[in-house]
Amino acid sequence: MRPAARLLAAVLPLASLLCACVPARAAGPVRAPAAAPADTARLRRTLDDLLRGYPGIAGVSVLNLNSGERVSIRGGETFPTASLIKVAVLVALLDQVNRGSIGLDERISMLRRDRVGGSGVLQYMDGGLQPTVADVAWLMITISDNTATNLILDHLNVKTVWEKMDSLGLPHTRIHSKTFLRSTSIAVDSSVKYGLGVTTPDETVRLLELLYHGRAVSPAMDSLAMEMLRNNQDATKLARWLPEDLRFAHKTGEVDQSRSDCGVMYGPDAPVAVCVMTRENTSTSYAPDNPANLLMARIGLAVFRHYNPSVSVPDPPR
Repeated sequence: MRPAARLLAAVLPLASLLCACVPARAAGPVRAPAAAPADTARLRRTLDDLLRGYPGIAGVSVLNLNSGERVSIRGGETFPTASLIKVAVLVALLDQVNRGSIGLDERISMLRRDRVGGSGVLQYMDGGLQPTVADVAWLMITISDNTATNLILDHLNVKTVWEKMDSLGLPHTRIHSKTFLRSTSIAVDSSVKYGLGVTTPDETVRLLELLYHGRAVSPAMDSLAMEMLRNNQDATKLARWLPEDLRFAHKTGEVDQSRSDCGVMYGPDAPVAVCVMTRENTSTSYAPDNPANLLMARIGLAVFRHYNPSVSVPDPPR
């Protein structure tokens, strides 16, 4: 388990005020004799079984980044993103950095009125703080800081994120407004329906595929994005029962009736992009064992086992 304090101390002086605790993952992997990977039909049957009876609507998209094998269940349907849309914001930000329009070392002046609630630590800091663009990007991804997200959007504007997603062939991936400021929405009807943002599982997997291969912005910028995603502190969903030493670059999102987690598992047999999104959940609990979190944990383990048969992973607790 990697405490957030240790991570953020390297990127932001104010991080010493923060301590985030995350659930432990499964014990480290035990190597077993390599086996031939199972076919995607078997994986789809496994996923169908896991989704059966789920109290809500779930979409899943899986891509083997080596072979190109895909499994998609409701992958083309739109879902609320909550904080998952911050990956698109990060990509748009790094695109502007790559163009020379914004510098990662630029200082941002945070005023007291910039602070918003929800996740993050900047809401507790006094006005006058001057983090760098890189600082707020790290906070936006690793602990999903909402104030940091808004500070970035002040530099970008929402429409810039749309334009970048369009250039990547992702027309359904949209952020609507700044966080907790729906009055800034540039798509009011969609904002009312989906909240902060909207996307599909298939489009999110495509964005992760582009990042993995260094084709979303540039190899250097995409590598930085993946490093940030690998340090995400939320291990309650897909990451929950994965091997402790597995590199997993991902971003989560959650609001009352929608929970999501999407990322790239750097498995020893095959790297895999996986995205699970939910909507219309009957349970709005934020407890670690809510049905959405457990569904994603089971899917994360099933996908990892399917594409990485050389790794023996303990069964999850009942």
